Amino acid sequence: MKINDSQRIGAYRTYQQQSETRASQTSGKRRKDEVQFSAEAMELLGAQRTEDPNRAQRIEALKKEVAAGTYKVDSGKLAEKLLPFVRE
Repeated sequence: MKINDSQRIGAYRTYQQQSETRASQTSGKRRKDEVQFSAEAMELLGAQRTEDPNRAQRIEALKKEVAAGTYKVDSGKLAEKLLPFVRE
C-alpha cells in the first residue's frame, strides 16, 4: 500500500495563498469606522442634558417600587403612547 501526502500539502498551500492575497488586499485600504447620530438621538441627548432636578428622586422611587413588586402599569396611558406608532 502506498500513502501519498501530496494532497494534504497542496491543500495547505492553497490556504496559505488565499490568506496572503487577503492580507495584501486589506493592508493598502484601511477603512475607518464612522458613527452618525440621527436627529432624534440628538434631541434625546439634549433632553438628557437639561435634566429636571426631581428626576433622580422619581427614578429612585420607581426602582424601589419595581424591586418590591408594587409598581403597576397604567394600561390606558400605555395604549395612548403606543397608538401613534401602531398607526404609522
